[in-house]
Amino acid sequence: MRHWLPASTLGDGIAPPTHGTVAALGGMVQRLGDAGFASGLLQELAPVLPAASWSVYRTGRHCQPTLFMSASHGIPDTTRDCWWAYLSGPYRSDRTWGESVAAAPSTRLCHLTASEVGGEHQARVYEAHGMAERVSIVEHENDGAVFAVNFYRHQHQRPFLDRQISDFETMAPVLLALARKHIALAQHQPVALPNTPNPLQGLPQQLPALRERLLRAHAGLTERELDVCTRLLQGMTQEGIACDLGLSLPTVKTYRNRAFGRLGIHFRNELFALALGH
Repeated sequence: MRHWLPASTLGDGIAPPTHGTVAALGGMVQRLGDAGFASGLLQELAPVLPAASWSVYRTGRHCQPTLFMSASHGIPDTTRDCWWAYLSGPYRSDRTWGESVAAAPSTRLCHLTASEVGGEHQARVYEAHGMAERVSIVEHENDGAVFAVNFYRHQHQRPFLDRQISDFETMAPVLLALARKHIALAQHQPVALPNTPNPLQGLPQQLPALRERLLRAHAGLTERELDVCTRLLQGMTQEGIACDLGLSLPTVKTYRNRAFGRLGIHFRNELFALALGH
C-alpha cells in the first residue's frame, strides 16, 4: 500500500502529458454534466488507465457516507452492491486512506492491492466483487472526512503498469476537478415540471428490487417514502432526490424522517444495513 503527494504539490512539477492523456481528458471534459458522465469517463480513460470500475464518495468517522457516482466499463455494473457491502461494516474500520499530513485540507494519491486491504473489507468488498487493485485521489477535509475518487482493476485484468500509474498521477488534478464539478452540476439540475420529461429519466433499474427489500422490512411504508428511501440506497443526495421526484427539499426530508421512524433507524448507513438484511 502506497500513499504519496502529487508531484505538483512537492514543487517538482509533473511529467508532460502524453498525447493519450490529453485525448482522454478532452473526451472527459466533453462529457461533463451529461447523464452518462460516470460510465463515459471510464470509456475515455480506458486507453490510459484500463480500470473496469470507479466510484466517487465521501466517508469518515464523523460524516454520513455518501456515494456520489459510480460505474463500470466492459463488465456488469455491481458498484452499488459494492457500496452496500462497504457500508455493512468495513467503512467503520477502513484504514486504507492514510492520515492527513496537515491541518488544512490536503490531497494525496493512493495505490493498493486487494491483499493489502485485508479482513472483512477484502472479503466483502474486493473479493466478492472481483476487484484486485485500486488507485485513488484522496482529499482529507477539515472535518476529518475523506473525499475519494477511486479506480479499480478487476481480477480478469492485468495489473496496472508503472507507466499507467504515472499517467494517472499526471491526470489526477483534472480527474478530481471533473468529479467535483459534475457533482455540483448534478445537484443543481432543474426540477422536473408536470408533463415534462424527467431530467434524470433512466434511473437505474434496481428500484423495484430495492422497494421489495424495504417492504419486507416494513410493509407500512408509503409510496413516497419508498421513492425517497430507494433513491437514498442508490447513493443520491436529498437535493438530487428532490430534483428527481419534483419535490421540495423539506418535503423529501419529511418523507425520509417518516420512513426512518417506521423502520426504527436514524442514519443512512442503517438503511443500507437494513436493505442488505432483507
